[in-house]
Amino acid sequence: MKLSDNTAISMPMRNLLSILAAVAIGVWAYFGVIERLNNVETNYKLMSSDLEKNTDFRIKWPRGELGSLPADSEQFMLIEHMAGQIEKHTEQLEGGMHNKVNIEFLSKQVEKLLMDVEKLKDKIRQNGTH
Repeated sequence: MKLSDNTAISMPMRNLLSILAAVAIGVWAYFGVIERLNNVETNYKLMSSDLEKNTDFRIKWPRGELGSLPADSEQFMLIEHMAGQIEKHTEQLEGGMHNKVNIEFLSKQVEKLLMDVEKLKDKIRQNGTH
């Protein structure tokens, strides 16, 4: 059998179209599989990256290494302000307790003075009538 560029092959057109259709379907299926593999690989890389970032976030956020939310910062400022106010109120309260002791002591002294004054008045009255 001699093959050359002029060798004639006789084949029904139906078979030639079937072969071309089979090749076209094979090429289409191959590129579909390649595209699907590329999509899966891309999704895998994206999910791996997200998982790594999530792991870093999950570990570092509670430690405060990634900062804090603005609401947290506002709450911390409010807590500090309220702590200052509580300290002032505590100082006033403690000062008031000392004042209470002083007031009670002075009240007793005034009562004693009033009793002494009444005794002196009684003595003066007794001396004035005798």
